[in-house]
Amino acid sequence: MDKDAVNEWLRFHGRISGEMTAERTALESALIPVTAYILVSCLEAYRRYPEMMRIIAAARSPEELGALGRRPGNQIDAVHLWSIANLPLVIRELMDAFGLIDPADDLDRLGTIFDFWAPAALAFRGDGQHQAYDAGLVVPRYGADVLDELVAGSVPVTDDATRRQIAKTNALLTSFLFLLYFDTRAGYQDTGPYPLADGRTVLVRDFNEFGVGYFPWSAEVCGDLPHSNLTCAFVLDDVQVTANDWGTSTTDPVDYFSRLASFGMFDSTGGTLTPISMSELPDIAATTKRAQAALYRLIAAMTRKEKIDAGAFVYFTFLRPFALAAGVVDQLDWSVPRDSLDLYEAFSLIEGMPEGMETPPDALYYSLIQ
Repeated sequence: MDKDAVNEWLRFHGRISGEMTAERTALESALIPVTAYILVSCLEAYRRYPEMMRIIAAARSPEELGALGRRPGNQIDAVHLWSIANLPLVIRELMDAFGLIDPADDLDRLGTIFDFWAPAALAFRGDGQHQAYDAGLVVPRYGADVLDELVAGSVPVTDDATRRQIAKTNALLTSFLFLLYFDTRAGYQDTGPYPLADGRTVLVRDFNEFGVGYFPWSAEVCGDLPHSNLTCAFVLDDVQVTANDWGTSTTDPVDYFSRLASFGMFDSTGGTLTPISMSELPDIAATTKRAQAALYRLIAAMTRKEKIDAGAFVYFTFLRPFALAAGVVDQLDWSVPRDSLDLYEAFSLIEGMPEGMETPPDALYYSLIQ
């Protein structure tokens, strides 16, 4: 990819990410040093993703990988696609401010990243767009076949007690996965809206990889959870829904549970949808609550370095679902920190937004290659 093409993608991502960031309220966690681990993971991504992407693409094309994300129960999704393109760009701005970027090397790295990301994103969405911001805040992850199965497996919600149980279970799952993924939404996300012929709208929420898995800390807290992947369908009456590439939905009205016409929860492990009875929701909620309490105690007992390394591992492994689907996950080194050791100590001390990463008014969010 030549310089002009790379710069066009830098403008594209900069425009969208700049708008998304401006709309978000960023808070530093009192428990986890989020900024420090993001900087470490982004540097690892900038330095290591290009070669890893070459290995993954040689085993399976980005187009094939993106299309695989249209099945439930995997993490080739909008959040991971946004991340594998943007994490390297985030740290690049800080490195450039300190003169640590070589333009020729930078061009090669970014060209490789965009060559992988662009066809994968197109195939994932299937609507001719790369991101939700260019499609009116719509993430059309699932086609008619999956949507029909979700709606057919949903059951009417007719009483307040059922609504409260659904809302409680949803709240516990979202808060647990947020903590499991070290204060990031990478483990759960919303897609849609999916309009139905009868005028109703479907919002789909996926909770992925929250059993015992590749996070070392999951072995200590997730063993009793009855499911590792869940897909939930919220069939809504008279609710306007939008969704962005960070897995966040907005609804009008905000209290969409009051207009929940039917609801379905499915175990989506392995890509198939197995309906879960509403009678199981109290048990799912109870086991999730216990796991969350155990996870909080585990993280609170970690040293600052252990928290940074764990958070950096979460972010760095955003590329992992693509390697898994390509059959090369075990051929790649996922350890962190590795290639960030020269700046690790400096990054580990940072709290909040470091100097040099603020975007001046009217400036490009991501600087171009000159």
